[in-house]
Amino acid sequence: MNKQEQPTWVGGPEPVNDKWLQIIGVPMAVLPFVFFYLNEYGYDGRLFAQTFLAGVVSTGLAWQLLRWWVLKVRTWYIAREEFRQRLLVTFLGYSVFIIPMQILETWSIRFFDLTGLMQEPEFPRVYLMHIGMALLFAFLVGAIYESMYYLQKNREAILEAETLKKATLQSQYDSLKNQVNPHFLFNSLNSLSSLITEDKKQAGEFLDELASVYRYLLQEGDRELTLLRSEVDFIRSYRFLIQTRFGSAISFAIQVDEPFLDDWLPPLTLQTLVENAIRYNIILPEKPLQLRIQTTADGQLQVINSIQRKPLRVAAMPIGLGSLTDRFQRLGLRPLVISDDGAEFRVTVPLLRK
Repeated sequence: MNKQEQPTWVGGPEPVNDKWLQIIGVPMAVLPFVFFYLNEYGYDGRLFAQTFLAGVVSTGLAWQLLRWWVLKVRTWYIAREEFRQRLLVTFLGYSVFIIPMQILETWSIRFFDLTGLMQEPEFPRVYLMHIGMALLFAFLVGAIYESMYYLQKNREAILEAETLKKATLQSQYDSLKNQVNPHFLFNSLNSLSSLITEDKKQAGEFLDELASVYRYLLQEGDRELTLLRSEVDFIRSYRFLIQTRFGSAISFAIQVDEPFLDDWLPPLTLQTLVENAIRYNIILPEKPLQLRIQTTADGQLQVINSIQRKPLRVAAMPIGLGSLTDRFQRLGLRPLVISDDGAEFRVTVPLLRK
């Protein structure tokens, strides 16, 4: 089975619900700087108010710039597997923005001092301390943003997976309902009714094979894969019912090599292909339909039928065959290979090795 592609997160950045994070985060980011200035220049109420208000304004503006950067990077790296690139670019951007902004703020704040207590900051000690504190808090808040985003996308991925799972289960259920064709059951019961009066022994065999067919439908119909061995046993029972119904009007050969019986394929694959051959071709004793199921040397399964189409306009791809093709694609299997040379209609089914 081919490895399925990992799901990705599509779409642009969604609005971030971070109002309370900003309301709480901005003052918390400012307080370490306020206490630094109080410790450096004296504990004064005016200095506290001045540095706190100036810090709230400058930090609020810086926060909006970094928030814009976070959303911008998300438009570049949307996929879940791009988590590391998104994280690296985001935090590199923080450094590029914060370092010059913090240097400028540290240098310029003394020019707006109304208390007369502040002096020119000592270089490089004060500058390095301020840059370190700013980067530490930015990285902390950035980690919170990234965690919020990751959890949000994980919830969306889980919801999408659940939706897909429900759709898959519904598809499998619909497929099973389609396989248990009421017309097939009706025709089988009519054949059984005729046999009861004509040949009770054959009627008993017919009933046993009919039970085998429906047992397999109920047991395997909701599975994704089954052994070719089980599928062949099922199709032999199905062949018995078909040949009992059509008699000499159909020729049905099964030639499957032993080494491939433990390979895998989706259940009811053979029934779908046989049913399509019967549905779209003329079946008459004087013009029997030739059906053949065989394996190839390279480990593939082929279902072949002679072409004697009914004089009806039908879709380019029969309904059952189209559903089967979609099923292989959904399971991540190699696709069916369909060929029509005018004499034979051939469907090559890739088997999954054990």
